[in-house]
Amino acid sequence: SSSSSLSSTMAQNPPQVIVQPLGFVSNMAEYMVAADILITKAGPGTIAEAASLGLPVLLTSFLPGQEEGNVDFVLEKKFGQYQSDSNPNKIASMACEWLRNPDRMVEMSLHAKRAGMPNAAEDIVKYIGKSTLRWKEVQEEEENTLPE
Repeated sequence: SSSSSLSSTMAQNPPQVIVQPLGFVSNMAEYMVAADILITKAGPGTIAEAASLGLPVLLTSFLPGQEEGNVDFVLEKKFGQYQSDSNPNKIASMACEWLRNPDRMVEMSLHAKRAGMPNAAEDIVKYIGKSTLRWKEVQEEEENTLPE
């Protein structure tokens, strides 16, 4: 299969990992689309965006009480793992392990896509539109049935 030939090619020629740390950026979506892995804290918006793109997530921290459930979500949906940022070497090892295993990357990406809802905004707008039209119809019906 092409997957096994890719695996053997990667084993013989390990990919070079280019790490580019960034501060705050306003074009995060562009970086996510180009990335193979997202290494981040467990922020809900970031996780949702990564899932909608099928991007495996390596979580390194969370706000206690507020973001713990986000870690559970990623683990339960099987599109990432948690490794505390207290040990950067373990984070690097885990990321390299993922990149050396294309089958696992594909599997995590598929799990992420299943967990993500890339059409959520469109679905919400359609629902609001339908609800608004129905409300308008009800108002018109009420106006037509009022005695003059």
